[in-house]
Amino acid sequence: MTTTSTPSTSTPGTTPIPDASREEVARAVSRARAVFDSGVTRPLAARERHVRSIGRMLTQNRALFEEALRADVHKSRRESGMTEIDVTLGEAAHTLRHLRHWTSPRRVLTPPTFWPSSARVVPEPLGVVLVMSPWNYPVNLTLDPLVGILAAGNTAVIKPSPESANTSQLLARLVPVYFPDGAVQVLLGPVEVAQQVLEERFDHILFTGSGTVGRIVMAAAAEHLTPVTLELGGKSPVWFDQDRDLDVAARRLVWAKYTNAGQTCVSPDYVLTTRERVPALVAALERAVRDLWGPDPLLSDEYCHIISERHFDRLLSYLDEGTVEFGGRHDRGSLCIEPTVMTFPASEQASVGPDAPHRVLREEIFGPILPILTVGSREEAARVVNGWDKPLALYVFSDSTGTRRYFERHTSSGALVNGAGLIHVGIGSLPFGGIGPSGTGSYHGRDSIRTFSHPKPVLTKPLVPDTLRLLNPGTDRRVLDLIGCLQRQG
Repeated sequence: MTTTSTPSTSTPGTTPIPDASREEVARAVSRARAVFDSGVTRPLAARERHVRSIGRMLTQNRALFEEALRADVHKSRRESGMTEIDVTLGEAAHTLRHLRHWTSPRRVLTPPTFWPSSARVVPEPLGVVLVMSPWNYPVNLTLDPLVGILAAGNTAVIKPSPESANTSQLLARLVPVYFPDGAVQVLLGPVEVAQQVLEERFDHILFTGSGTVGRIVMAAAAEHLTPVTLELGGKSPVWFDQDRDLDVAARRLVWAKYTNAGQTCVSPDYVLTTRERVPALVAALERAVRDLWGPDPLLSDEYCHIISERHFDRLLSYLDEGTVEFGGRHDRGSLCIEPTVMTFPASEQASVGPDAPHRVLREEIFGPILPILTVGSREEAARVVNGWDKPLALYVFSDSTGTRRYFERHTSSGALVNGAGLIHVGIGSLPFGGIGPSGTGSYHGRDSIRTFSHPKPVLTKPLVPDTLRLLNPGTDRRVLDLIGCLQRQG
């Protein structure tokens, strides 16, 4: 087996940026606040300039970002572009095309009761937004929401994950160069620094990560009554009864599951299907893995590695809980686990969540292990899905239009995708977000402007003629009846 050495946390020839002190945390937030209060981020030209700065930072330093992602999680150039860099560039381009329209005041009609009058809804920037981003997509999940934050006219403080140290260091070096006005601040450091950051007052917090940490973030935000957007995760299920074009469906499922070695919040977490379909499905999945990553994925330059030994050991502990149909080989030196599919005894009733018989079915896997559970019908599958937390995504592979509609109507999830997996998060015109324990709020495209703006109503009522006098005490009963009738009509 090949092994890899521990990656450096800075580009050769550069000095690593130290962790932020408590004083530096306070100064960074104060500077972002001062920049916002100055009003320089509000004009459309400034918003466009900031969004373009994100694009220039990625384009002009693409090789450095690819190098950092390779060092952090062994991402290939192809995967770095597809899932990190190019998708963020696409978000920026999509936003620039529509920004003037999205941020323009919207006129609304007022009811006859208050005529003459006029009203507008004005999207107003919130202020200073905190972005707490994760290690699994450290470029995408940091800069993609930043596009919307800056497009909405805000300033931002970024706290990237210390586990993706190379990418975090790169962001900390480049952001001051591309945002010399101080509209974006980056703070590095471990969990203690994150705790200090959360003690500061923000106007909105975006956190992407686990539900456990999400609860901590939400509790800290409550101290300042700060609104939050939480992008969490959980166990995103797959229903599979696709009998036609089986190899195409299996390849799409395999790609969605094992991209980034399964370390994706919307990664397919487990498959529900009927028992008679399992052998053909397992065989098709194995063919797809070999097609995408070769006979030995552990040696593939296109296959990602696990972020840390802690996560590596956690994932290995799952392999003893069922029957490994294929995969399961691993290399500690390179923190790599090959794509793995597991099944369970026919006597076990399918279940996920806290009452499931195995930890791999109780916890979000967040790695390259795919359990297959058997059920008797789509109805039973829906009961399994609905029996625990609402997932961030639900994937349906089915020949039947009726079955696709069934899951759309009888389950609840952050998103539902038919015939594919993962791709919805790369479409800027679709909101990305969870529901219940899988997340709060959404962003991407226009939804980012909605999330990071306040829709401020502006109502203008001329003093002459003074029609509001008719609402005062002493008005004739017949006039009041007419006013009441007009109000009831909306």
